[in-house]
Amino acid sequence: MAKQLLGKEVTAAMNEKIKENVAKLQEKGITPTLGIIRVGEREDDISYERGATKRCETLGVACEKFLLPQDVTEEELLKVIKQVNEDDKIHGVLLFRPLPKHLNEEKIINALDFSKDVDGITDGSLAGVFAGKKQGFPPCTPQGCMEILDHYGIDCTGKKAVVVGRSLVVGKPAAMMLLQKNATVTVCHTRTKDMPSVVKEADIVIVAAGRAGVVDGSYLRAGQVVIDVGINVNEEGKLCGDVKYDEAEKIVDAITPVPGGAGSVTTSVLVGHVVEAAMRKYL
Repeated sequence: MAKQLLGKEVTAAMNEKIKENVAKLQEKGITPTLGIIRVGEREDDISYERGATKRCETLGVACEKFLLPQDVTEEELLKVIKQVNEDDKIHGVLLFRPLPKHLNEEKIINALDFSKDVDGITDGSLAGVFAGKKQGFPPCTPQGCMEILDHYGIDCTGKKAVVVGRSLVVGKPAAMMLLQKNATVTVCHTRTKDMPSVVKEADIVIVAAGRAGVVDGSYLRAGQVVIDVGINVNEEGKLCGDVKYDEAEKIVDAITPVPGGAGSVTTSVLVGHVVEAAMRKYL
């Protein structure tokens, strides 16, 4: 039976470090502050906002919200982004996506000052990830995967790593971050031939395919570490990952559960980025 890589253990350790850094900032009279920009009333956005706000409160980080209607004009939204860019009291910004179709999402995203982009969505932040520089911040989910590997002492040096999925949200940044940890990285996607045999060669597997149960026991072998980023709802209405957990945990050495794994780390990564943004500016 595989060891469970539990997100709550990673989060607890991260939260202690965040609290220490918040205290250092507060000694200088600075309260790290997250600006949340939400357009419309998408239920998943509201749920994530609720979780982020609660985590901020418990860790001493302030929140300022900018809630805009679904039919907001591009000009109005860009005005809000300019406002948060110029506000020295707001250190990090979370802009919910996807935006309504009448808005130019790429233009709006890149209007955000990447030094405040704590969710890694701007071209400037992504350039930092790909160049291995502290420029902006990496997307929270792949950063959370790296936090899990670090917390559980999983050394990537010289290991074969496979990332299933090539999105800019998880797959591509995760691949770059694994390279920075000296892993040898392969990225699989919908055009990959004989994907099970490719995944089976890996020592470390990060699955971000966006499809429930796409990775089953035929992809896996003993000795592997599997991080499942997927969050899906199955036919029974229960949360499940992109990996068939019941099959995987009988085979691999360690795996993140869903729920309770990678997803639960993401909010602390976000709050940690806000605090780090404030520290870069003032400490």
